[in-house]
Amino acid sequence: MTALAGSAPDALWATSLRRWNAVCWLLFAVMAVGLVAMDRPGESKYVALALLGGVVLSYAVLDRFPSNPVVRPHVYLSVLVAALGGLAYLRGNYAALFMVTLPHYWMFGRTPKASMTFLGLATAATLAASVLRQDGWTVEFFTETLVSTVLVVAVGALIGLWAHSVVGQSAERARLITELEETQAELSEAHKRQGAADERERMAREIHDTLAQGFASIIVLAEAARAGLDSDPARSAQQLRSIESTARENLAEARELVGSPQRPGQAAAGSVTQTLRRTLDRFAEDTGLTVDADLADLECDQRTRIALLRCTQESLANVRKHARASTVGVVLARQPYGVELEITDDGTGFVVESSSGFGLDGMRKRLAELGGRLTVTSSVGDGTRVLALIPLPAAESGATA
Repeated sequence: MTALAGSAPDALWATSLRRWNAVCWLLFAVMAVGLVAMDRPGESKYVALALLGGVVLSYAVLDRFPSNPVVRPHVYLSVLVAALGGLAYLRGNYAALFMVTLPHYWMFGRTPKASMTFLGLATAATLAASVLRQDGWTVEFFTETLVSTVLVVAVGALIGLWAHSVVGQSAERARLITELEETQAELSEAHKRQGAADERERMAREIHDTLAQGFASIIVLAEAARAGLDSDPARSAQQLRSIESTARENLAEARELVGSPQRPGQAAAGSVTQTLRRTLDRFAEDTGLTVDADLADLECDQRTRIALLRCTQESLANVRKHARASTVGVVLARQPYGVELEITDDGTGFVVESSSGFGLDGMRKRLAELGGRLTVTSSVGDGTRVLALIPLPAAESGATA
């Protein structure tokens, strides 16, 4: 029985075989008692007991010690075939043992081919022994022994093939379920890794757009203040106040990033126009550049407002660090298809195709999350134009109009 456990994953099938195993042991006991109590003493009685004892011993060893090196499944089936042939030759009451042990050919054959081979050998051995016992091909042999044996073997073969198919299907289903569970676990782990990567990228973008820009502004203001300490103390004092204000804003941003990881970098309350106006005034004060702003008075949701603010901050930071411009233009307008933010400068410009940097990529991804897009137009010596477009829902566009 244990020998089959490894090849039959279906619990119901294994339970049924355990019950059949109990019936088999009961039959062995009944046959042994019958041979001892009812048969007359003689050589045939002891030979029959020896044959039955060999079957019982082999089966007990295989059932109790399935990994033993001597009595293997095919060895037991060979002993069973020999015992059935011997009992059929010695007496005619072998049929009960033959029927009850039919499942053993499928339990220990391991493959349909091996099972059918041993079943065929057992059938041939019992029929041949019956012919010898009955002194040839008698009418009794054809009408009783041959017909009953063939019917029993045919039914046993059909049931065995069906059971083998059921077990095979169960094993295949178990394998598919295991593969499905493994695939689901891999997908879950991949989703977790992707989620962690997305969160790291989002946090990096927020830090770049807030803290990093603030630190860069502090550095520029500190350098300018140090350079003008002797020549323009009033200007240096103003720059120091800007440094203090920027540092406080960065501290507030840092606390927001730590305290609200799901919604970092929230812009101050108010309309997007007021938020951008404060940002542009601060930029003009810190850099001394001329800022021409045409900002339409419109309302939008918080995510759109933050995206417009971050695009403005990143563009102004690029102007401060790279453009060497004198004038910056900012236009915020509502169009039928959404909100447009245009930022231009008269600086040195650059080759867009060969540029690389976290800032522009961050703006593109931020706008793409809202269904928008970023267009950057520039050439060396002709300044730069950054155009951000964010579509608005139909209801919101109508309310704004």
